[in-house]
Amino acid sequence: MKKVNLSKFARNVGFMLKKHSPEILIGMGIAGMVTTIVMAVRATPKALDRISEISYDEDDNCFIETTRLEKVKAAWTCYIPTAITGGLSIACIIGASSVNLHRNAALATAYTLSETALREYREKAVELIGEKKEQTIRDAIAKGKIQNDPVSKKEVVITGDGDALCYDTISGRYFKSTAEKLRRVENNLNRRMRDEMYISLNDFYYEIGLGEIKIGYGLGWNVDKGYIDLDFSSQLTEDNRPCLVVDYKVAPIYDYRGY
Repeated sequence: MKKVNLSKFARNVGFMLKKHSPEILIGMGIAGMVTTIVMAVRATPKALDRISEISYDEDDNCFIETTRLEKVKAAWTCYIPTAITGGLSIACIIGASSVNLHRNAALATAYTLSETALREYREKAVELIGEKKEQTIRDAIAKGKIQNDPVSKKEVVITGDGDALCYDTISGRYFKSTAEKLRRVENNLNRRMRDEMYISLNDFYYEIGLGEIKIGYGLGWNVDKGYIDLDFSSQLTEDNRPCLVVDYKVAPIYDYRGY
């Protein structure tokens, strides 16, 4: 019989709990809130009984007038368990939000560092080997992307703005358009950016006839970081169809709004 490595098992459990701590805390918070409501409902009859006790004079066999403060003093202890459960539930929800904020901040920092490193690498590559050889490398990368993500396995989005097959490197979508249409959108959005300061990735997709994506509002361009600068590479698909691979010399960045 194989022995269980308790130390390894404990580490794995600890890792899973830490990894899914926001979901666990939110679940506990929701369950706690439901429990709080149930406990409050159950505590109310007991609280009303206590209020009735101080509001009724048995000697005179009649109800007497009591103040709101007296009623609170008589009934508040009935809701102590409810308040504790509610407080713990709120703490769980706040804790989950705090963990997510810290994780998002770490991801934003990592993304910024990666984006900066990539930009510096490209600039140095152009400086050392020249623009033509650097473009050759870009073309090879573009070719590899459509080979690894063949059009035969994807739906081609018909935008109604041209018949040239195009491939977007960020969303991994094939669509029909033209280089002229894409350049026109690029120029129009860059003009908008001069007034509005930033443009989201989904704004670009909307203008070229593609639907929004989940990360499309979290990524974008800021006028202080650089305008939209599309990079085209003409490639052939696995069935020898011409395909315009659309890449970005200035990649959309996280926190592009600047706040």
